Amino acid sequence: MIRHRQIDRLCALAMVLALVLTGLLFFGEALGLQPASAAPEYAYRLFDDSRVHTVDIQAEDWAQFIAEAPEEEYIPCTVSVDGEEFRQVGLRAKGNNSLRLTEEYGLARHSLKLEFDHYVDGGNYHGLDKFSLDASFQDNSYLKTYLVYDMMEYMGVPAPLRSFVWVTVNGSPWGLFLAIEEPEEAFARRNFGADHGQLYKPDYTSLNAENADVALRYAGGGPERYPNIFDNAKFDVDGADQARLIQALKTLASGEDLETAVNVDEVLRYFVVQVFVMNWDSYLGHTGHNYFLYEEDGVLSILPWDYNLAFGTYALGMTDPIRDPDVLLNWPINTPARGETMLERPLYHNLMKNDEYFARYHAYFGQFLAEYLESGRCEAVIRETQALIAPYVEADPTAFCSYEDHLLAVDTLLEVCRLRSESVRGQLEGTFPSTLAQRAEHPDAGVDASHVDLRALGDFEDLERAEGRQDAALAAAAGGAAREEM
Repeated sequence: MIRHRQIDRLCALAMVLALVLTGLLFFGEALGLQPASAAPEYAYRLFDDSRVHTVDIQAEDWAQFIAEAPEEEYIPCTVSVDGEEFRQVGLRAKGNNSLRLTEEYGLARHSLKLEFDHYVDGGNYHGLDKFSLDASFQDNSYLKTYLVYDMMEYMGVPAPLRSFVWVTVNGSPWGLFLAIEEPEEAFARRNFGADHGQLYKPDYTSLNAENADVALRYAGGGPERYPNIFDNAKFDVDGADQARLIQALKTLASGEDLETAVNVDEVLRYFVVQVFVMNWDSYLGHTGHNYFLYEEDGVLSILPWDYNLAFGTYALGMTDPIRDPDVLLNWPINTPARGETMLERPLYHNLMKNDEYFARYHAYFGQFLAEYLESGRCEAVIRETQALIAPYVEADPTAFCSYEDHLLAVDTLLEVCRLRSESVRGQLEGTFPSTLAQRAEHPDAGVDASHVDLRALGDFEDLERAEGRQDAALAAAAGGAAREEM
């Protein structure tokens, strides 16, 4: 029989435990705890893509920031997201060729990166440490990156969250940008859980170097042979992490037991979308970059990144870029890169040498066409999103194009998706060439895309016409900072 005093103690202990549990339920998120079944708070705040959000950046000398943007140095600023203020946020410009060309053409509209924990330890936007603001460089539709991430997500490939935002600087309009969740800690937790693996963004130091590691080729057992991977790790990496990744690349190079080293099913679905959107500023292109690499328990996945030059519009750095829409929109799905490039891309090439994986790749392509393109989903995403952003595009003071050019670009993007879908369907059914060799033998086979002008999606001529309006917006933003100081 329990004595009265023991019962009192047990009751008191039960009350204390109940209070602790209640506190965790109410304040757990503030303490960094996320419910296992719930999306992080930032996902349904900033990344609610059913509306256009607002971001105001307060910076002391905006003109100087723009002038020094190519250096990619951080400055502190105050940021208001949908009216909620955050102080001492790190701000810098971002980009590769887009950053360089924006400066060369005398323009001011750069893609931006906002890092909430750059100056403040633990700083975050409702659990998110960093997001970027994409400027839609050479994308008059404003929709290419948004659309491809939606495609990837539909095919079950982890993709960054995104939403459109109206950006003001020192209270003056700066333009419509696409906010994108940066793949770092919060992204990894959201997609892979608290015990996630390692995340890398392989990138070349010099495009003239061999860059075998960026191409995911096995280069030997020493981690020093993979600087473009390990130097671009998003989290701290130890020897065990390095050994697992190197072993995965060794297995990939062998072409045997690939499922022990590669998330084959997810990678195949990634390549379906990647090949469909004809993005050559990518793993399958000459540069071989613009992707994230995820490793967990020695198994690799490739994740999407950077699509402003997708849909056949990549011409940067090419001495003789392909411009013919009949060639581009009928580009083969079985050899999406030339032979010399294909042999150096084992994550695609070695998977496709496996008959089972090759058949699965085709099956996923068929599913993607039927459910996303031919069902009308693609057109609905484009039309509904364009209607949402139309007033902001029309009012955009730093736009790279006119509003009329934007409308033309949206119509062109729709036609590109329609014709590309028709071409791929023909390739799957064997009525159109599906390899570069077959294409060389039958150059006139495929869909007729001669009426499509891909330059309407965004071209260098647009940059030449944008300088005047961007200068005016820059003067207004700089003047806004001066008025704040008075």
